[in-house]
Amino acid sequence: MRFGSNTPRLETERLILRRFERQDADALFRILSDEEVNRFLPWFPHKSREETAEFLENSVFADYRKEIAYRYALVPRGEDKAIGYLSLPGIDEKERCGDIGYGLLREYWGEGLMTEAVGALIARLKADGFRYATATHDVLNPASGRVMQKCGMRYVRTYPEFWQPKGIWVNFNLYRIDLNG
Repeated sequence: MRFGSNTPRLETERLILRRFERQDADALFRILSDEEVNRFLPWFPHKSREETAEFLENSVFADYRKEIAYRYALVPRGEDKAIGYLSLPGIDEKERCGDIGYGLLREYWGEGLMTEAVGALIARLKADGFRYATATHDVLNPASGRVMQKCGMRYVRTYPEFWQPKGIWVNFNLYRIDLNG
């Protein structure tokens, strides 16, 4: 079995998970500039559309040039605007694992959309030969932990980490799901 792929299109009951495109910059800016959406993430909210366009080019599109990557725009079926993102940064090819990260516009919180999207990614990772996946959340953000639990991930431990560039200590809950064997 060949390990990994690069952001194959996925579909759920309510979402299309696809690659980001340049025309998604405005929608992604809405997500990355919202202070509440980014409250529990390690970076500061974006201040300009140019910052988001640069992020797309230097981070997301750079990943699309790799052999293995998972960087999704979450788009409701029947629409064309991204309302969130889902990714697997820091893939360890030797260990065949990665850490899931995500963000969603506030007006879509509490609808189960992220659980649906993460579940689709986990199924794809299993099909692509990943051994396990992890995810973490700030202990002050239990809603994110519920997404992980609903997707079959199990609590492993809590640990502190100093976050840059925000310069703060954060306590994280680590979750894991074994995918093959």
